[in-house]
Amino acid sequence: MNGALFRLVIVVSFAHALVHVYELALPSVEQLIGQEYDVGPDITGTMGTIWRLPFGFGALLAGWLADRYGAKPLLITYLLGCAFTSILAWVSPTLSLEFVVMFAMGCFASIYHPAGLALISRESTPETRGPALGWHGIFGSIGIACAPLLASIVFIFPSMDWRDYYLLLAIPGLVVAFLLKWGLKESHPRNGKNLVAETASTTPEKEEKVKTSSLSASVDDSDHVRWTEYFLLVLAGTLFGFLYAALMHFLPRYLSTTGLRPEEWSDRSFRNLLTALVLFCGALGQAWAGSIAKPDRLSWLFPAILFANVPCLLWMAFADGPWRLAATGVTAFVHFMNQPIYNSLIARYIPNARRSVGYGFSNMMCFGIGSLGPGTIGLLLAFSATSYKDEWTYSLLALVALIGFIVSFILWTRGREGIPLKNHRGGPRQKSELSVRK
Repeated sequence: MNGALFRLVIVVSFAHALVHVYELALPSVEQLIGQEYDVGPDITGTMGTIWRLPFGFGALLAGWLADRYGAKPLLITYLLGCAFTSILAWVSPTLSLEFVVMFAMGCFASIYHPAGLALISRESTPETRGPALGWHGIFGSIGIACAPLLASIVFIFPSMDWRDYYLLLAIPGLVVAFLLKWGLKESHPRNGKNLVAETASTTPEKEEKVKTSSLSASVDDSDHVRWTEYFLLVLAGTLFGFLYAALMHFLPRYLSTTGLRPEEWSDRSFRNLLTALVLFCGALGQAWAGSIAKPDRLSWLFPAILFANVPCLLWMAFADGPWRLAATGVTAFVHFMNQPIYNSLIARYIPNARRSVGYGFSNMMCFGIGSLGPGTIGLLLAFSATSYKDEWTYSLLALVALIGFIVSFILWTRGREGIPLKNHRGGPRQKSELSVRK
């Protein structure tokens, strides 16, 4: 990865980190919102679903807009919108208005993933895409961990409440929007049309540049769309999205009963600190997955990671006391390994020209349908027998992971012919562009 690409990846990854701060802000304070308005996990879980519905279903429109107008203005719009709605969350006087604000914040946040992921995938080659998405994922995981970490710091002070927490979140949104405005140069602003413009030029230097750019791409950058594999991948990703949303929304609540809290430390601060520690384990898992996300490993790594989630979730179902922290740490490490693998597979199945829409549809399904996770689990927590809440909840999530593994295994068996093969010297053997287009 050259310096220019690395700088672009880092700038975009800061925006990625922040979208997950906004995403995990609500789980960090859902118990406090429930206490203020005297409602249970069924209502706060529904609020999580309301936030995530537009976060998912708005992604397809955001992908189309990014293809048409470029990623940069879309990314700035997302940041300014989330900053503004954070201020509205601070001042909204009723629970009904908070629902409206959370829906609006989810709409703005939905812009990030199709725009940011497509930008990175267009600027990278198949060889650099795994590490690039790994860095991108690491920042996302750090952002996820920073949401409860910031909450833990804020809630150390007794005078600070969840509304003050949201007010503080407006500041980084404005700062990163400023950085993107003057620090990000998009070389593929509209559907890769810079290459079209270069091809129209007759200068030998530009022709050579286009030729080199084309040769650096592998099979997954052709104009061939592998629809069956793509939709199987998205189906597995949708199940994983349900699992992810449910896990993240109630993770601080799950960790509030570890029995590890010192007496002088408030519960609302300490449970968020433990959540941050667990999610930093997720960042380590994502970093490792990015380092091993080679083109010839992607197809079998995806089902392997999904299957590994099953025993981890069963451990969470029956863990008690301090073992809850260990169970969630291992689960987070395994769970977050999925992201660089999944996003690299989308780039394999969808050509460059359609990649924003490809990522947009994927995020629409994964986050949109997946948004049902908090509401579903909230109902289970609210109405299950008191002594069996977590056993039912996390056993159900283990079943969801198992079904996702079955779908991903079918994808692997269908897609083995499509992965890069090895030649007799151990290097990658790629199909010609002509054979791919057939």
